[in-house]
Amino acid sequence: METFLVTERLRLRPFTEADAGHVHALDDDPAVMRFINGGRPCSRDTVRRETLPRLMRTYDWPPGRAYWAAEEKDSGRFAGWFELRPLDAGPDEAELGYRLRTRFWGQGYATEGARALIRKAFTDLGLRRVMAQTMAVNAGSRRVMEKSGLTYVQTFFHNWPEAIDGSEHGDVEYALARDEWLHRVPE
Repeated sequence: METFLVTERLRLRPFTEADAGHVHALDDDPAVMRFINGGRPCSRDTVRRETLPRLMRTYDWPPGRAYWAAEEKDSGRFAGWFELRPLDAGPDEAELGYRLRTRFWGQGYATEGARALIRKAFTDLGLRRVMAQTMAVNAGSRRVMEKSGLTYVQTFFHNWPEAIDGSEHGDVEYALARDEWLHRVPE
């Protein structure tokens, strides 16, 4: 199977239809979805009709895809997914994202995958800026962003159709520019 990126412990590859069960298990976990939809259950039909097509979509930019299934390199177990998606602001900016199964939390997998995608963004893909967003109260995701080299930019408020616990504190944006990253990277 085609591989997009390999890190010390992870392999990122394009999604396939065969990933529907993995994606459903991920999106049906209340802990995983707490800061996405308040932890509500997800149906298999929603995964097949909406989620998987979004994860498999191709974009008109160098890697073609924006979402990659993440597997533990040694075991082959589905760990979750990572995103590096082009932004409307221009082809030289992308949004970084990640969603991992709870068994992979707290072990550095999210930071490892995020750092590798940032490196790829600034070296192979020639991007100028990488940004990420999360709810202000999502301390775990904010920590991953910071450990990955992104810095806080702003707090902002969306008018979400359904408020979830913590949304009253807003969302935060973190970002890293290529020039900044180059200045930090050891020779």
